[in-house]
Amino acid sequence: MSDGHHQHSHPRDPVGLDLKARRPVEVRRVDECGTLDELFNHCLPAFGGAYLRRLYTILDAAIGAGCPLTLAIAGPVTVSGQHQAWLIPLLETGWIAYLSTTDAVCYHDGHRSLDEHREGPIFEVPIFGDDGALRDEHTIRVTDMAFDEDVLFQQDRFMTACLLRPEFQKTMAGTELRHLLGRIYAAQEERNGVAPGLLATCQRLAIPILVGAPGDGSLFLNSMKLWAMKQAGLLENYAFSLDLHAEVFESCAYHYWGLFESPARTLATFILGGGVPKNFNLQPEPALGQILGLENVSGYAFDVQIVTAPITEGSLSSCPPAEAVTWGKVDRETYQQTTESVQADYSMLMPFLVKALLDNRERYARRAVEVGEEALFAEEPKARGYLRPRDGYRLYDSRERLVAELARQVKENGEWLRKTLRYPLAVEERLREKV
Repeated sequence: MSDGHHQHSHPRDPVGLDLKARRPVEVRRVDECGTLDELFNHCLPAFGGAYLRRLYTILDAAIGAGCPLTLAIAGPVTVSGQHQAWLIPLLETGWIAYLSTTDAVCYHDGHRSLDEHREGPIFEVPIFGDDGALRDEHTIRVTDMAFDEDVLFQQDRFMTACLLRPEFQKTMAGTELRHLLGRIYAAQEERNGVAPGLLATCQRLAIPILVGAPGDGSLFLNSMKLWAMKQAGLLENYAFSLDLHAEVFESCAYHYWGLFESPARTLATFILGGGVPKNFNLQPEPALGQILGLENVSGYAFDVQIVTAPITEGSLSSCPPAEAVTWGKVDRETYQQTTESVQADYSMLMPFLVKALLDNRERYARRAVEVGEEALFAEEPKARGYLRPRDGYRLYDSRERLVAELARQVKENGEWLRKTLRYPLAVEERLREKV
């Protein structure tokens, strides 16, 4: 058995950047650009702008190649409304295979669904205002977003009622928990006339939502309350439990699908912020190759990141794709052409990036009507990837089959795995010496 880090071969220079060639600095006047795509390609020649241009062109190449995108998001995207501004439009393209995020993102996604008065529970406040006064008013602040403290209590009561429902009284992976919650959130949103939120959208599109640290958020705190009440004899029955092994294994099954079953036979990742969502999004490759010992497992062919952490701090949050190559998490063959990390606040960039990519899709769709799809694909090969079906990969619908397939691969690798079970521990040697 090999070390599990074989790489697939990919075409060199997929985004037209030959590192050995001299590339002239060519710019275009902004008033000569008719689209955001032209702006990104021709008006960001240097410095931080050039980093952003390279990130955009890599995203454009990955989507154009029909490569499934995995998305990792840290930060309060649902509290701030960013999910409705640019995240949900991105999910609705059909390009995203699965999402890695936080328990808090899923919890706060419910606030708007419970807004019966349709006034919107979130409002703006100054970042550098009087927080003591906000506390006196029972107002919670998240940077420049705020909501009444009662929003949390209402959300907690809602979560408690959800977790006590019959369908939750079992052990399950977190993806199933969030899929079930998405269905309930959707019903609340429809009843209250509220725009669909993140969990409801992912449930509709069968996009799995993975959370690497489920205990680190208020959604799970409500489960802890019910567990504690049962322990104290205050609640007769509460059988919900998260199976972390199952969720990690499921994430590996999706990565395995991307490498060996998806049309592209490879994967791309788009990472926004650092922390656990980023790490959880990157760990299937070492889990499959290093830990389970499966052969021909490769990392991501495309890796683009927008992170705020400086690279010198040494954390995984700031870790660039090149460093991930040394772990096998990113494909070594093309990483210099197919990866980029931009140090920035993604809330400043994502509306423009998503809008540019959506405009590209719309432009290809109009052209397809004019000349026909096959003629368009011959004329613009990237159009095929851009115009993939909007209902997406629907991996959640295939989760049982994909998990079963990976389990079969593990069983076939049993001989290698059994050899990993023992190690001559020093404590055992001391015990033998005493005997």
